[in-house]
Order: sequence, then C-alpha cells, then structure tokens
Amino acid sequence: MKTETPFCHERHGASRVRALTVLSLSVALASCGSLAPKSFTDEEIRSRVEQDRQVMYADQEPITAPISFHEAAARALKYNLDYRLKLMEDALSQSLNDVANYEMLPRLVAGAGYMGRTNSPGGSSVGIRDNVESLRPSTSQEREHTVASLGFSWNALDFGVSYYRAQQKADQVLMAEERRRKVAQNVLQDVRNSYWRALGAQKLIGQVDTLIGRVERALERARQVEKEGLMPQAEVLAYQRALLDAVNLLTLRRQDLELARAELSALMSVPPGAHYTLATEIEQNLPTVPTDIDKLEHMAMERRPEIMEEWYRKRVTENDIKAAKILLWPNISIDSQFNHDSNKYNYHSQWIDTGLRVSWNILKLAQYPSLKRAHQYQNETDDMRRMALSMAVLTQVRVGVQRYALSLSELDFAEESLRVDQRLLDYSKAAAKSRFDSELEVIRSEARAVLTEYQRYVAYSNAQAAWGRVYNSVGLDVMPDTIESHNVKALASAMQQTMQGWQSSIFVAKASTNTPQEQ
Repeated sequence: MKTETPFCHERHGASRVRALTVLSLSVALASCGSLAPKSFTDEEIRSRVEQDRQVMYADQEPITAPISFHEAAARALKYNLDYRLKLMEDALSQSLNDVANYEMLPRLVAGAGYMGRTNSPGGSSVGIRDNVESLRPSTSQEREHTVASLGFSWNALDFGVSYYRAQQKADQVLMAEERRRKVAQNVLQDVRNSYWRALGAQKLIGQVDTLIGRVERALERARQVEKEGLMPQAEVLAYQRALLDAVNLLTLRRQDLELARAELSALMSVPPGAHYTLATEIEQNLPTVPTDIDKLEHMAMERRPEIMEEWYRKRVTENDIKAAKILLWPNISIDSQFNHDSNKYNYHSQWIDTGLRVSWNILKLAQYPSLKRAHQYQNETDDMRRMALSMAVLTQVRVGVQRYALSLSELDFAEESLRVDQRLLDYSKAAAKSRFDSELEVIRSEARAVLTEYQRYVAYSNAQAAWGRVYNSVGLDVMPDTIESHNVKALASAMQQTMQGWQSSIFVAKASTNTPQEQ
C-alpha cells in the first residue's frame, strides 16, 4: 500500500495555490484588456433607431372614430413619452423606498471559504528570561481546511441613520407623485392650446385652399387683361397687388393651421402619417371670469404640485441634519455568530461567538453647535424658498385671471367682427358684376371673412388656453385618484367628469354670445 509523504502533500498543496494564482492573474489581465473604448457600429445604431421607433408607437389603441377634446387629452396622458417617463420615475422612487425600508433590518451574514497554504503553519516557544526553546516546532492547523459562519449583528447608529434615510425615500416618493401631477397638468394645458386651433384648421383649411385657387385664377386673368391693354395699367397693377396681399395672408394662416395639427399629433404620440379627424362637436362654453380671487389663491397654496414638492423637500433636508446628529451619540452594537472550521486539530469544530460593544466618538460632540445652526438655517432657507414660490404662484393666479378676462373680450370682438365680415361678403356677392373691381371686392370680402373666421378660432383657442392657465395655476387635478379602467375612453370620461366637477363647484359657465359654432 502506497502512502503519501508529507513532501508529496506539500507539493500538491503548492500546485493548487499556483493554479489559483495563475487563474487570478489571467482574469485580472483579461479585465484590463476589456477597458479599451469600443464605439457602436453603424448596424447597431440602425437597429437601435428601428427598435426605438417601434417602442415609441407600440401598444396604442387604434383611432376608429373622430377624436374629441377629452379623448385627445386622454391619449396624450396615456401615450405622451414625457408623462410615461414621470410614471416610470414614480415607480422607481417607490422601489427605492422599499429598498430603504429593508436597510433598517439587522445584518444576517452567511459566509464560507477555503484556505490552503504551501507549507505547514506552526511555531516553537522560547523562554522569556533565558531564551531556551521549550517546545519543538509544531502545528495546530491543517494546510487545507474549510470554514463557514452565520453571523447576526445590529448597530444602533446604523439603524438610526437608516431610519431617517427611509423617511427621505418615502418623501421622495411623494415628491415624484407631485412631479407626475404637474406633468399631467402641463400635458392637458398643451392639448388645450393645440386641440381647438387644430379643430379650426380642420374646418378652415379646405376653404383657404379653395380661396387661394380662386385668387390665383383671378391673378392670371388680371395678367391677361394687362397684356391686352383692356384696362389702365395702374388699375390693373393695384388689382394684382391686392390679390397678392390676399394670397400672402392666406398662405401664412394656412401654415399656422397645419402646425396646430402637427403639435396635437406630437402630443398624442400619433405615428407619422396616421390619418385621423377631430370630432365636429359644439364648442364648449367658457366659464365667466372668476371674482373670488382669494378663494383661488387659497386653493393654489393648498394644491399646487410645486409647493407641495418643496414642502416635502424640506422634510428630506431636515432628515439629513437629523441623520448627522444621530452619529454624535454613543453607539451600541450586538453581535452573534455561529462558526464551523474543518481543521481536525481543533478541539471544537463548531462554536458561537457573542458580543456587546459600546463606543462613543466624544470629539464628534464638537460638531453639535454647527449642526444645530445648520438645522436652523436650513429650515429658514427652505421656508423662504417656499414663500418665494408661493408668491410666484399667487402672481400666476392673478395674472392668469386677468389674461382670461382679456381673452374673453378678444373673443367677443372677434365674434362681432366675424358677423360684420360675413354680412359684407353677402352684400358683395349680391352686388357682384362682370367688372374686375366687383370680382376683386368679392374676393377681398371672402378673404377677409375667412381670415376673420380664422381670427375667431384663434381667439377661442386663446380663451381656452387662458382658461387652462387659470385651471393650471390653481393646481386642479386632471384625473380622479382612481378610475375603473385605463383605456382611452375610460380615461377621457374620467377626465371630463373631474374637470366638469371642478368647473361647476368653483366657476360658473358662461354662455357664448353668438350662435354655437358647429366644428
């Protein structure tokens, strides 16, 4: 029977250690070589662009019917990428808050390992007084053995700091929710700005194109009359100049109409080239100008997301100071650990360590006066920042109400101008003859009527936008806290009920001064 000598055992152990050393060096060198910069290839860029375009417009409900205002707002809130980003940030904050709550738990650490060396550990002993060796060289540990442990520890200062950090994460969740509310309010405001202009564009753009065609044909006839000398040149040129002015104005207005629809499509994240129409609904009655400004200001101070977010931020910064103060006090730590060692020389291969330790860095107490002053100054700074923001909010409410009043006056003027220009157009058509000046007057009247109708739609959309700014300045919510479903129709219905509820409880509807415009 062949037995393994100590020399062979030592050689085998050395070979294992060398193998581990070579493996470690290989991994280290490989990791160093992978740090070289590597740019994306053209194929990877094209693949990423194609994938992003698919994700941007993925999982959208198809448009099967004309889109109403509230459905446009619902689509914007559901598919707008900025709002979806805020929803993801909200979910991330909630997840980080859950993680912070687990950080308050004690530590329970399990460990295991292998230890080996190329030769035997050990030593000898000599006398302190005579330096005479009293023991021959000996060892109490195997060259190769395994260890395992399961340790429990709790630290009072770590628990205190983790407690305040968890409170900060909870407040940051609330801050994210306020930012989400603000983005939802801004999305509704943008939709309100674009929808009514786009609805006017849908009705007027056909009339504008038809009128531009008539003007171009009239210009061609005028050039022919000038060429044949049938009318004085000055009169013909003045006629052409008037027609060109009409074409210029109509072309500019047509560009505005097309941009309004493009803005609405971007807000709803409608895929490029998708065809849709807006609902031909009667214009919504606008509320009267609010008179109880104090009530609106009080609501704004209570509901504006920016003020609430700033208030939560004060608690976050205050908990920073509290966490720093915690570290000034004595620390208590409790430890308990179960151990196992396969070393055959041990008398006990398993044992439990327990300990209780109290420590105090007394010099840290010198920071207390500075921390106390920092706490006071931080609170004063946060309060002043909130006061400055509140003053800006109150100013927005008052300015918003004034602008809304001016926009209603502008709308009344635009409606009166439209009625007059339509009557002038009817008169011009009735008095039209075969002469050029009569045809020019009809075209001028028709162009003026179209432009005035455009201005009326602009005035109405401006009034809607001004009313939306009042709504936004008060911080009124777009949707209720809970809804039955998240499809577009359910969102649109919930938003409509919420906004009508706010309007009926705070504002009084104002009937339009003219016959309702079919849109």
